[in-house]
Amino acid sequence: MVRAYTRRDYVRKIPGSRIVQYDMGNLTDEFPVKVTLAVKEPTRLSHNSLEAARIASNRYMQRRAGRLGYHLKIRVYPHEIVRENPMATGAGADRVQNGMRKSFGKSVSLEAAVKKNQKIISVDIDKKNFLDAKEALKRASMKLPVSCRIIVEKGEELVL
Repeated sequence: MVRAYTRRDYVRKIPGSRIVQYDMGNLTDEFPVKVTLAVKEPTRLSHNSLEAARIASNRYMQRRAGRLGYHLKIRVYPHEIVRENPMATGAGADRVQNGMRKSFGKSVSLEAAVKKNQKIISVDIDKKNFLDAKEALKRASMKLPVSCRIIVEKGEELVL
């Protein structure tokens, strides 16, 4: 995937990321099982979709494992600026604008460029809540615009 143009000299305003937290749950304990969500193909994930995935998975894990029964971590950071050249519509729009002449565009949002098989979200969990972690990552993957797979990193002795 080609890296986006990220020269910030001409960008007047960089939009803020909507991702509120990157680490949630119990940040101090060690958990025996680690389940991870990874993308199957290279893509760009907007900060809106990452925040929606975080909310869906975190809410499910809080209900199932409690506030201190898991550690959820977002592992990508949206840093590439997305620009848009808004075109005018309606009567007389052709006299108002210049089309694609000097069309640098205004910054609209942020995206994270991810590679194939890159890990996006990880959940550290106890063995009793293993299936809940898989379900939480499945719900998170539904919010992302790319197909994902769930990987069990620690705790391979679990029956899948």
